[in-house]
Amino acid sequence: MTHRVFVDGQEGTTGLQIHALLARRTDLDVLTIDAAERKDPAARARLLNAADIAFLCLPDDAARAAVELVTNPDTCIIDASTAHRTAPGWTFGLPELAPEQRGRLRAAKRIANPGCHATAFILLLRPLIDAGLVPAGALVTATSVTGYSGGGKKMIEQYETDDDARLKAPRQYALSLVHKHVPEMMTHTGLEHRPLFMPIVSNFYKGLAVSVPLHLSQLAPGTDGASLHRALSARYAGERFVRVLPLGAQQDGYLDVQACNDSNDCEIMVFASETQAVLVARLDNLGKGASGAAVQSMNLHLGVDESLGLTP
Repeated sequence: MTHRVFVDGQEGTTGLQIHALLARRTDLDVLTIDAAERKDPAARARLLNAADIAFLCLPDDAARAAVELVTNPDTCIIDASTAHRTAPGWTFGLPELAPEQRGRLRAAKRIANPGCHATAFILLLRPLIDAGLVPAGALVTATSVTGYSGGGKKMIEQYETDDDARLKAPRQYALSLVHKHVPEMMTHTGLEHRPLFMPIVSNFYKGLAVSVPLHLSQLAPGTDGASLHRALSARYAGERFVRVLPLGAQQDGYLDVQACNDSNDCEIMVFASETQAVLVARLDNLGKGASGAAVQSMNLHLGVDESLGLTP
């Protein structure tokens, strides 16, 4: 059976990546819009309602407006924007979130694709909060190092054409302590307090690693690095795209942020001493952190192999 797919906002970074993944497929009919009609609501509405799957790769307000154009009850919307990630009636597009999440995605007609930083953070903490090792009331901090492609076309152009020496060094941002991924990070882990989140953009194209430091004395009694590692390993046993590396695994004393690039993989690591631990999750911010996650949710919704088009 051939399924019809439309990408609204196909010229953006995520839209282009989704198109590249869909181009590998023979089971999909990818609907296209003439360049002159990309901002024509009637033309977009026609294609959105003709699609079995409609990806929205748009700014938040434009994504909300696009949803209003969809009147076909059979069209499944997968929204890559921030607009609906904590909205009632929308299913969070992270299959590994919980054992029942895949069933929810199969049944959903409104799917909110997770943010890249949020994906890594949630995959680290949700199993530990569910297991009772990290209290829901914990005061959690996180740092994320990411490539500049996550900033979209404008930032990509800046890094690739501007000779400003300041772009050579890592740059912290969201210094107002407000970041658009924080609400989903809180909602989908079950944390009761906003995590203190510090993202850093660096002079490489893609790749992302989120680190969460923990004081073992503030966790459930008896929790150590090994028990954190066991809980994560048990939760992701058998998962195709989430792998827990051996406890303390590293290479030459450094962590390669770009090791999962060009894949839909997320690798999870636990480093620990007798009193502290650091959890790390790394992924491709344009893969598992964006377009790959969207296609994975589409595959689940359509009832095809979850990894179709996402593996070599």
